[in-house]
Amino acid sequence: MSITFESGPRALLLYAGILLVLYRTIFMPRQKTKNTPLNGPPRRSLLWRIRNYMAHTTELQDLAELWIAEYGPVFQLPGLFCSQQVMLADPKALSHYYSKETTTYIKTTYFRLALEKIVGRGLVWAEGEDHKRQRRVLSPAFSNSAIRDLTSVFFDSGYKVKTAWDALFQDSDSDELVIDVQDWTNRVSLDSIGIAGFSHDFGALRGNHLAIAEIIESFSTVRPSIFAMICFLLEPIFPVLRKIPNARSELTRRLNDSVTEISQEMLARTQKANGGDNAKHQDNSIIDEAGDTDSSSGFNMEEVISQVKVLLLGGYETTSATITWILIELSRYPDKQAKLREELLSTFPASDPIWDQLNNDLPYLDAVVHEILRLRPPLDETWRVAVEDDVIPLSTPITTADGEAVDRILVAKGTQITIPIACVNRSEAIWGPDSKEFVPERWLDEAGLPNKAMEIKGHRHLLTFIDGPRKCIGRGFALAEIKAVVSVLVRNFTFELRDGPGTKIISRASILPRPTVAGEEGCKMPLRVRRVN
Repeated sequence: MSITFESGPRALLLYAGILLVLYRTIFMPRQKTKNTPLNGPPRRSLLWRIRNYMAHTTELQDLAELWIAEYGPVFQLPGLFCSQQVMLADPKALSHYYSKETTTYIKTTYFRLALEKIVGRGLVWAEGEDHKRQRRVLSPAFSNSAIRDLTSVFFDSGYKVKTAWDALFQDSDSDELVIDVQDWTNRVSLDSIGIAGFSHDFGALRGNHLAIAEIIESFSTVRPSIFAMICFLLEPIFPVLRKIPNARSELTRRLNDSVTEISQEMLARTQKANGGDNAKHQDNSIIDEAGDTDSSSGFNMEEVISQVKVLLLGGYETTSATITWILIELSRYPDKQAKLREELLSTFPASDPIWDQLNNDLPYLDAVVHEILRLRPPLDETWRVAVEDDVIPLSTPITTADGEAVDRILVAKGTQITIPIACVNRSEAIWGPDSKEFVPERWLDEAGLPNKAMEIKGHRHLLTFIDGPRKCIGRGFALAEIKAVVSVLVRNFTFELRDGPGTKIISRASILPRPTVAGEEGCKMPLRVRRVN
């Protein structure tokens, strides 16, 4: 068969799919049990799943909500190359699922391969007992007492931004500047995680040019080719394909090299400090456990570097994007921005709040932060695969594809489970008719949240930080940093969208989704900034 240039990539992807189907049929054991037959969107083609994920016309969470409205909170989703997938959006099912994550439900092979390339075999990659051990070692670094001591670092980062922006105003004849705030939130996140996590100052807020920041930014401009997607799909069968270079793998290699170099420098400095005075160095406990390869609970050298990568990239991407989204929504709603500023200035007119006050004495700041975490979670959805048969209970009975009413479903080993985080967080059926709107006021009386929302067991009834044994270990760290930085910026500056409140803002894929102005390149967020008199 002759293949033209136009049809060649699609034909290759089709052949890759056929190869995977044959592999699954011949070499993988047949399921001894079958899933409960569920309703769901029909399979349109072998590549149905890819085509919908690549669509730019509908946000994933909105598409998932349409499916839930039609098929119910638990339904079957056509997967890649004849694989079986089940999407869960039922509160009781979600609670059951999260209780068994890392044991019954683990990351797919594809996802673990991708994670290993970027962050190594650290906490995010680990499963089962290995995950428990790694989390146990890391937990003290993220305790409330540890974060309480780090809050001043976060405020300091906010004030470094203020100082830099004040200098820009002094050099300008205008009382208004257009500033790419996402560039600055990136710097805040990198410096904060460096100082608070590892006693290492990257100097991003002082204008230091950093390779790691440039590399991460580049991920938003690179789209995987058809050939790269084929290689990724076939890597589990032919591991040699991992070595074939492409634009994204080259970025991943550069990112790995950069973060590994930083990790090794910090590790060497800490070990030298500890060896010099036999005292416990005031660095993160990850570093302190570095050479403890003889301990069953400690980290070996590879794991230490992996944990540093996870915390650097996780802290950098998630908090930066969240702070940027907060400034975007406050720009859309000047009244809410003014309300937050009034709370900050009236409650703490002459000083910054300490950690306990930041959490307890600023209810509107807390409401603004959690409303953004509801609307714009860093992860839209997660995927896991069942490694054993399981029965999942439901809070709302459903009708199966056979017409039977059931209050639980059977999930067979090998089934992929999809959790639509953004969809559940924004679902009208769960959060009410204003679920898609920025309404911080809903959090001022949490007892007044809809009953369906109260059934969600995650932090503050959100799936943003996941739940169960894999719930985000850095949640408290992130919340303290976000609140501290936002409080400094909103007290001292006002924000408007550069092109007016009707500006279309979209999410663009980087390592994680980032906000950007529709039609513009890269992940930039220009806002009109004025100083507060």
